[in-house]
Amino acid sequence: MNALRDAFPVLTALFAAACLPIAASPQTIPNGTAIDAEVSRILTRTHANGMAVAVIDHGKVAYVNAYGIRNAKGDPLTTDTVMYGASLTKAVFAYTVMQLVDQGKLKLDTPLKDDLDKPLPSYGPDTVFPDKYGPYKDLADDPRWEKITPRMCLTHSTGFSNFWFIEPDQKLHIHFEPGTRFSYSGEGMILLQFVIEHGSKAQGLGLDVGDLARVDFDRLGMTRTSLVWTNGSDPNVADGWNDQGQPQPHEKRSKVRVAGSMNTTISDLSKFAAALVSGNGLSPASRAEMTKPSLHITTAGLFPLFQPDLPRNQQRQDLASGLGVTVFDGPQGHGFFKGGHDGQTANTLICIEPSQRCVLILSNDVRSEAGFVELVRFILGDIGEPYDWEYGDHAGKS
Repeated sequence: MNALRDAFPVLTALFAAACLPIAASPQTIPNGTAIDAEVSRILTRTHANGMAVAVIDHGKVAYVNAYGIRNAKGDPLTTDTVMYGASLTKAVFAYTVMQLVDQGKLKLDTPLKDDLDKPLPSYGPDTVFPDKYGPYKDLADDPRWEKITPRMCLTHSTGFSNFWFIEPDQKLHIHFEPGTRFSYSGEGMILLQFVIEHGSKAQGLGLDVGDLARVDFDRLGMTRTSLVWTNGSDPNVADGWNDQGQPQPHEKRSKVRVAGSMNTTISDLSKFAAALVSGNGLSPASRAEMTKPSLHITTAGLFPLFQPDLPRNQQRQDLASGLGVTVFDGPQGHGFFKGGHDGQTANTLICIEPSQRCVLILSNDVRSEAGFVELVRFILGDIGEPYDWEYGDHAGKS
């Protein structure tokens, strides 16, 4: 009887372990020839003109290639062609923010008001620099701004719209209690950029975010990447195509806007993806913080903004906002992803943490997005990617 009693804790632990979900073994990543053939098939099916693809395996860049053309003249898209990063910029920004957390210059859950030398609504705009300080005077009569933290900015839970200028009155508003729910907001990211750049120098802030990112780009060998347009008349730059197949000029942002101003190449950004999934450049605690579920997502899709909650039994329980990325759990374990999209750009980065595998896609033709689901599944297998939430009914459809 004593032997059974002594063995009970061990048996209990074994039983508990047996009941844990077991991540499926990852499939063998197809070779380059097979990936090339699949991309060619998808470009043909979607009528898209260009796409660049990188694969990360065990935290290392395993494959990089570019396909199609970069402009209406028919010049080839190459692995060193500068492409518009769009909202993948947000993941780069979150990585930069977590380095400031590691350095003790920011605390994720301390209100941003504590990092400023004066109240946020008192910062401009002024008559000399009308857009220098943003729209923060609009918050003068809403004290809820005082509750906003860096975590809320990075988890899209500030209560702001995506951008202040799409509001009917073109003013900045807080639509719900900060921190209580998810609604996609580039404006929240820009607020955190503002605090980093205009915050208290006594606390180590007053820093240029573009310069901070440049340190990492240099460290990782990302020689053609910047958060602001710096390439002048560089000929190897991708123009784009919209959903009607009409050519569009390359997006050349003159100011650092962390919601989406990055220019990069597939060769460069694959190095960042490898660093992010492997934790290179961050403390283990900060790296874990980026991809832990910080805020459960309860809506049917990413857009439109301010959607009502789905009934609880229809919500995907593993879907949550991390910091600058969206996180999920699938057959191969915990994963994270971030997309980037505008009228002529379709980008995605999706990673599985146990195997440190990622697929990175940059495309200068928005029509290619209809093939992202099948390409990711072709390379990584079934990972449970929540692309139906990000792309809605057109996920995986041409």
